[in-house]
Amino acid sequence: MAAMAELDRIHAFSTTHDWESADYEPNLPVSEMSNPLTRDIDRAPVRSIVKMLQACDAQMFRDKSGAAYERLLSDQVVKSLMEVSERVQLILKDPQDGLVVLSGCGTSGRLAFLVTSRFNRKLRQLNHAAVCSYIIAGGDRALLSSQEAPEDDPMSGALSLKKVSEGKKRVLFIGISCGLSAPFVAGQLDFCLRHPDVYTPVLVGFNPAHQARNEAIPGCTLTFRSVVAKMQDLAKIQKAFLINPVLGPEAISGSSRMKGGSATKILLEAVFSAAHAANFSRTPITYNGILQHMRSYEKALDVTYAQTEGIAALVEAAGHSLQCGGRVCYLSWGFLGLLGLIDASECKPTFGADYEDIRGFVSGGYKELGNNEGDLKLMDPEFGIAHDDFLNSVLPRLTDKDTVLLLYSHSGVTNDVDGVAELARRVREKTSNMHAVYHQTDGDTAAQQDEINKLCSSTLHFTWPKETPALTSLQHMWELCTKLVLNAVSTGAHILKGKVYQNYMIDLQVTNSKLYRRAARLLQKLSGHPEPRCEEALLKAIYQVDKLTEDTLTCDLKTHTHAAGKGKKVVPLALVCLLTGCSIKEAKSHLEQKPVVREAVETCLLEQQASSLGSL
Repeated sequence: MAAMAELDRIHAFSTTHDWESADYEPNLPVSEMSNPLTRDIDRAPVRSIVKMLQACDAQMFRDKSGAAYERLLSDQVVKSLMEVSERVQLILKDPQDGLVVLSGCGTSGRLAFLVTSRFNRKLRQLNHAAVCSYIIAGGDRALLSSQEAPEDDPMSGALSLKKVSEGKKRVLFIGISCGLSAPFVAGQLDFCLRHPDVYTPVLVGFNPAHQARNEAIPGCTLTFRSVVAKMQDLAKIQKAFLINPVLGPEAISGSSRMKGGSATKILLEAVFSAAHAANFSRTPITYNGILQHMRSYEKALDVTYAQTEGIAALVEAAGHSLQCGGRVCYLSWGFLGLLGLIDASECKPTFGADYEDIRGFVSGGYKELGNNEGDLKLMDPEFGIAHDDFLNSVLPRLTDKDTVLLLYSHSGVTNDVDGVAELARRVREKTSNMHAVYHQTDGDTAAQQDEINKLCSSTLHFTWPKETPALTSLQHMWELCTKLVLNAVSTGAHILKGKVYQNYMIDLQVTNSKLYRRAARLLQKLSGHPEPRCEEALLKAIYQVDKLTEDTLTCDLKTHTHAAGKGKKVVPLALVCLLTGCSIKEAKSHLEQKPVVREAVETCLLEQQASSLGSL
């Protein structure tokens, strides 16, 4: 009965627009707000966690009626996608002189890479020249691990764009910044605005324009908001495009890898699918065609969450592994491989996870990845992503404490099952905690699937219709479905481990200016103390001191975030100090006794209350 009551509460919240009211967290952009649907997600049973995530994802497709902002399926968004698709088509007609560049930081950059590599591969299959390039802040290392600091460098962004587009006469630049906040992308957009004869800038993000970051960028005269204002003027004459539907707050506050990442994928694929069909199939780029394509993703969401019980089983298994010091491994085949790598790479900055906690491996390794810089394992053994790397470095140490997820598909076009069965046998010798997530089309069967089912503790099986709308690719649907499942697994597992407090990332890494400001705001909200005191506590936790020197106080933000990158549990330390008034050493002791951050914070609150009562 309690579980049913919880689901009724989620449904009640999902039919309201609490976060859209003017008095709801009025000082925060939408992408940084806490979502009313998930206020108690850290206390929810596993099935309710999955249902909460489903309700949050469904907010992406809510229509505009009664909404304060443009939404994903709004008229203006669809029209802008049409315009951008037409410009991609122009470059397809003239690949010699034209180029499309996709760029972003963190998850946005990884999805820029995914869409770029998929589209170029389709072009090569048609013997057509590749027309897309990607840029990610921090270079290819950032595809697999957190490289947050480069996000703050607008000059680096501009120089990387200039380099990749050298010699081109027409460049369509698509910059992705979910919160309209990344200085790296702002620098690139500004570069485009200063060279309008070559560059047409497109900004993809998920806040209203007036909520774009207005903080001065060190070393620059511009702010992200000033760049957006210039683009809004140029958008009136179609010299720039701003695509910024509002999705609602993330399930875990500020975790734009979730809805922000999904919507980025949807928008970019809508553009490139329409352009591809127009150029190679003579299918006109139409409003209804793009709208129908976008709505097909909503169906993919429904197909995904129809398997709530199966997803919950995966969350429970992964959460148990993390709780008892084990690991989670994603073993992927074919085009699904990058989704596992992306999800694993996001856990360290989001949850303060260790490198070994969640890792992704793909059957073809760097050959399958096809990234600019090639085999990154030559730089660092931690960048081993092939199945051979798993077999050599992880399999010998695998136990029943660990969870292994097999991600694959089989259809008339792609059939990974033979390779899956072979590797599954070897994994099963080490652990019984193995699970399968696979996709197939109606009517397709694989002889060895029965064997895989027997080897695995559970199997999450998605069956898709062979007939799809004209612009819709089954591959796109399978990828979105896989992304939603993996986001649920890694988020739910870290919730169970105690890495989420209410619906906040309590153990986030403070490695760039955006995350520094987010940490300071979080401390203020959870402690009730004024902002200056919270920032002081944050700095003390970063530098592991009880008294800040004048030299420390006068350091720039870049110095602080660099120092924070070397520490662990910086935000929890600061919060414990704020709640108890204790020293850094004492706060460390609290966290050592209660390594689950939520429990440590609650213990401190109880002690504080007991102390207050005792003094009465």
